[in-house]
Amino acid sequence: MARNPQNTERLRPVDLARGHGLSTQAIRNYEEAGILPAADRTPHGYRTYTPLHARALRAFLALVPGHGHGTAVSIMRAVNEGAVEEAFRLIDESHAELLDDRRTLQAVERALRDLDADEATALRPKPTAVSGTWPASPSASGATFIGPLAEKLGIRPATLRKWERAGLVHPHRDPLTGYRVYEEADVRDARLAHQLRRGGYPLDQIAPLLAQVRAAGGLEPLEAALSDWRDRLSRRGRAMLTGAAELEAYLAHWAPPPPPHSA
Repeated sequence: MARNPQNTERLRPVDLARGHGLSTQAIRNYEEAGILPAADRTPHGYRTYTPLHARALRAFLALVPGHGHGTAVSIMRAVNEGAVEEAFRLIDESHAELLDDRRTLQAVERALRDLDADEATALRPKPTAVSGTWPASPSASGATFIGPLAEKLGIRPATLRKWERAGLVHPHRDPLTGYRVYEEADVRDARLAHQLRRGGYPLDQIAPLLAQVRAAGGLEPLEAALSDWRDRLSRRGRAMLTGAAELEAYLAHWAPPPPPHSA
């Protein structure tokens, strides 16, 4: 792949930094990290860049919003090392992750659609249990213990205990065994918390959200969260398109590095 003649134009680090809100040190760091191809040096040791470096910088900055900083670095480093197929594999992985996130969002939305009016009523705060009123076996009331619930969700019991400490779920204790008992509303809270965690929501955001749902006796707060989640996925998808366009523009002018000289 031949280099474009315009790449003979010489640019200073400040020329690349200008317009992107970057420092000249950041440009040097990007080169050392492999994000930019290696720069030529003047007889006095100063770095000189070309329009090809400017294209590499634009490609990297465009890749970050869609793929994240770490993956964007790996993509550019792979390209500049001549491992273009590895760069494509990394891009494919990001797209697969986005698709998985979309499927998770759809699963949450389906779960909400399955909640009828009776289930929404069950989300209201439960009265404190009186000693001796809980069934000896959770199955007698359709409730479950921590082990079966964790297995059903595909998580560890320790995760459910962590969620309890964070206020996401509020199981009661069986008065005869002392085991945690998760009733239908608790199971539903755990299921929704699990889906929101998969969607990238931290515990400190999920807890007040579920508290609002319980207090309101409805799922309106979750609808707002899902709308925000959907918007974030759409922005990421568009950012991936922008990054792909800039990377293609870079590849159109890029040439593989020369093979190392034999001894």
